[in-house]
Amino acid sequence: MRFTSNVKSYVLLLIVGIFLLLGYVYFNFFSERLNRDIPIDEDQKSTRLLYKQPNVLVGRTDVVAVTPWLAPIVWEGTFDPVLVDNIFKPMNLTIATTVFAVGKYVSFLQDFLETAEKHFMVGFNVRYYVFTDRPHDVPSVNLTQGRHLSVIQVPGSNRWQEISARRMEIIQTTIEHQISREADYIFCLDVDSKFHARWGAESLGRLVAVIHPGYYEQTRDRFPYERRPASTAYIPMDEGDYYYGGAMIGGFVEDVYTLTKVCRNRFEVDAGNSIEAAWQEESHLNRYLLYNKPSKVLSPEYLWQDFKAKTKEVKVIRFSGVIKNYAEIRPNV
Repeated sequence: MRFTSNVKSYVLLLIVGIFLLLGYVYFNFFSERLNRDIPIDEDQKSTRLLYKQPNVLVGRTDVVAVTPWLAPIVWEGTFDPVLVDNIFKPMNLTIATTVFAVGKYVSFLQDFLETAEKHFMVGFNVRYYVFTDRPHDVPSVNLTQGRHLSVIQVPGSNRWQEISARRMEIIQTTIEHQISREADYIFCLDVDSKFHARWGAESLGRLVAVIHPGYYEQTRDRFPYERRPASTAYIPMDEGDYYYGGAMIGGFVEDVYTLTKVCRNRFEVDAGNSIEAAWQEESHLNRYLLYNKPSKVLSPEYLWQDFKAKTKEVKVIRFSGVIKNYAEIRPNV
């Protein structure tokens, strides 16, 4: 009888031990996932980190710096670049950056790359992925240490709308076959743009969107969402948070992969029903982000337009679309 009791006690202790071990593994794995933005560097414990003391009572009052779902909206004056860099740089992150330079758009590539080298993720490992149908026209640009450029050939098209529609598919497949092994974060940017000031680690997050500069002062009923219920990009008139610009998609590689996969599938459903969303991938992006809220939102500082005068809210223009003649660069208008 005592032997049976001892066996039962031993089995019970063994079961408890197994559960404690599984709990420890579970906690450590998921706490690492949840805190992957926080570096653990034992060597820096004795290092002094000097920056301006934060203040909960003093700050910008002319703009909203947080969404209703508590995601930060990044404006100049809402973050300390020294502190942000000291948090993220010890992680030794790699940032993937995709651009499409198809047809005559390859002419914008040199300015894009040269200004990126001055202002975009300075001090981080960056991998540029240039998708083009003119690989021999890709300019030679001096890249700093830790930054690399890959040229990936893609077919051209006689319709810019088709090029736009294929972006989600191409980014999805490239993440799957290459980028997922080479980078931690990804930004998908428009090539007909230039950097003007710091774009740094303050922009990193799980899923990052940018507020379109043409609509940040408008109400949702004025947003150019896809309004036809037959489209998978449809957003009703009484729904919507912000109008996000399609010239920037960012976040963890795996989260952007999911976004591009979903948007690609919705493109294909619409195409099967002979529907083309009002603003192609931008329409599908806005639909996706309405129901899958971004964890960080970049202000229009990160996507201005050169033909627009700077407004009082925009203290710094970091990235902007250049002025261009669409009749000259697009295969169709």
